Amino acid sequence: MFSTIGYYICIPFAWLVRFFYELTSSYGAAIILFTLVIKLIMLPFQMKSKKSMLRMNRMSGKIQEIQKKYANNQLKMQEEMQKFYQEEGFNPMSGCLWSFLPLPILIALYSIIRQPITHFMMLGEDVLHKLIDAAYNAGINMANIVQLAEDGTMALSSAGLPQLQPYGQINLVNAIQTQLPDAVSGIDGWVNLNYSFLNLNLSTNPWDVVKDFSFSWACIGLILIPILAGGSQLLSYISMKQQPQQGAAAGSTKMMMYTMPLFSVYIAFIMPAALGVYWIAQSVFSLVQEIIMNKFFTKKMEEEEAARYEARQADRQKRMEEGRRQQEEQRRQAEKKQTLREKQKAAQAAKAAKAAKAAVSTTEAGRVGNRPYARGRAYKPDRYEESE
Repeated sequence: MFSTIGYYICIPFAWLVRFFYELTSSYGAAIILFTLVIKLIMLPFQMKSKKSMLRMNRMSGKIQEIQKKYANNQLKMQEEMQKFYQEEGFNPMSGCLWSFLPLPILIALYSIIRQPITHFMMLGEDVLHKLIDAAYNAGINMANIVQLAEDGTMALSSAGLPQLQPYGQINLVNAIQTQLPDAVSGIDGWVNLNYSFLNLNLSTNPWDVVKDFSFSWACIGLILIPILAGGSQLLSYISMKQQPQQGAAAGSTKMMMYTMPLFSVYIAFIMPAALGVYWIAQSVFSLVQEIIMNKFFTKKMEEEEAARYEARQADRQKRMEEGRRQQEEQRRQAEKKQTLREKQKAAQAAKAAKAAKAAVSTTEAGRVGNRPYARGRAYKPDRYEESE
């Protein structure tokens, strides 16, 4: 099942490599152009990842400050980090998924290089076995094509089919094209592959020429391919502005930066040189891409940060003006309440004064009972009494 899925994944990549090979008649140039197209297709995703990484670098100071401040409270640290990311409009997981895309592409290309008959030319297993039988019957040395039994015959699987060596298809193609070209004359879809690039045979494993070393370009050039693959990848890693890390994380990152190029050297030595050419091209294009994106995004992010700063300043000024307006409104309301209270107090005081004045302006001479002004100035108590 997985082999079937892998086969169908290889189809679009095989078509692209085959298109460039037919266009240039050079296997190495086809691999380089294939790498360039893949980089261009992945560029939008890598730009998103690069922007995310650069923003993380710029925010590393604030992040480390939060980590130190809440080192003993992981829950609070996470809350503050999430709040900080929301304020900055940043998603730390943005672009992470796309960093894994080169791996399946590398695996697919390896299958295309290693199995040129079934995965590059897209011919069936019946064609493969037909060519194996033709080569065997023609007396071609089959030791590096199929597994041989002790008696020199081809070892067969449980299904009765020959068991290929790891790079049996590549060796079969080379043997057929050099020693038995008529065997493929009637095969529809067959592509006459020329693995020569810069006078180097890209179907050869560099480690094979190390064992049979000679001072010739054909040997030295193949050995240089893995070395250049590792060196170019190291330069590509160095050009990337990684997020500053501390402690174990920093050590792990540094170790990966040096071990991955060494791993690339090892893989490029034990696999066909064509894969090493892809690795070199991919690393060189990545290096150029990193230089261009660093300049582009650094300038763009400075502009974005300036715009966010101005927006924050404008928002702060707006909040300050709103606060002053509210304070002024509260002051006016307080003055209005104070004036109203003063008027009420003044009215009450006037009323009390009037009552007090009324109380003290009446003498006992004019009072009759409860009436303070019952008597006038000309009052005579005996006015209406009868005179004797």
